[in-house]
Amino acid sequence: MFSPFTTDLLAIGVLAALGLLLLAAIAQQVRRSHYTLAQSAIYGLNSLVSRILWRAEIRGHIAIADGQGALIVCNHRGPIDPAFIQLMTGRRVVHWMVAKEYCVNPALAWFFRTCQAIPVGRGGVDTAATKMAIRYAQAGHLVGLFPEGRLNTSPALLLPGRPGAAMIALKARVPVVPCYLSGSPYTGTSLGPLVTPAHARLVIGAPLDISAYYGRDGEREVLEELTLRFLREIARLAGRPDFRPSLAGRLYKPELADV
Repeated sequence: MFSPFTTDLLAIGVLAALGLLLLAAIAQQVRRSHYTLAQSAIYGLNSLVSRILWRAEIRGHIAIADGQGALIVCNHRGPIDPAFIQLMTGRRVVHWMVAKEYCVNPALAWFFRTCQAIPVGRGGVDTAATKMAIRYAQAGHLVGLFPEGRLNTSPALLLPGRPGAAMIALKARVPVVPCYLSGSPYTGTSLGPLVTPAHARLVIGAPLDISAYYGRDGEREVLEELTLRFLREIARLAGRPDFRPSLAGRLYKPELADV
């Protein structure tokens, strides 16, 4: 018969052992993935919130080999859209372009640095950010971009497309994975969606092989053709194969050819 003191010690020992086993399991998961410990915590929380609060449904999978670079293109309906894209990547970080002011904000800098976001200036073409995105993709990483270039708060399925995604994919020489997202919460603020219930659905398409266009990233017609192709694929995933996408004004900027 154990004394109460001995029973307490045994209980503490069992709890400590279980805690060590849990930590070992987490460490093993980190070793098997491309995440750091901090990223594992962030993306683990993201997965939990996405499944419970936002009731995220994922259809399809990203058919890109581990270690192969790719560009992910998606429509843009809410500020937390990247959170849903991250659910589909098989524990690989997706690098997103984020406004530079958020990346240097004391309250947010650690988060975006941990998620390996690409800081980008809002005004004009940020060649440094573009070069970083190309390097990430060339090195076998996943880079996420929104071809619409901004948040779509209109009734239209897609806004007119911009050439950044096509140019980066061509320069990095990687396939492009189209996705369509619906139900992403948006309240008109950046933080509101974090506490807003939703029912998000993400549909993942097959990778697009654009190798026939490699070496032609400086040609306006090629960038336009590929941009429209990306938008048509996104519309097809939305169940709108009849949708006719358009291009944004002043689509092509010659200085991009030198990036």
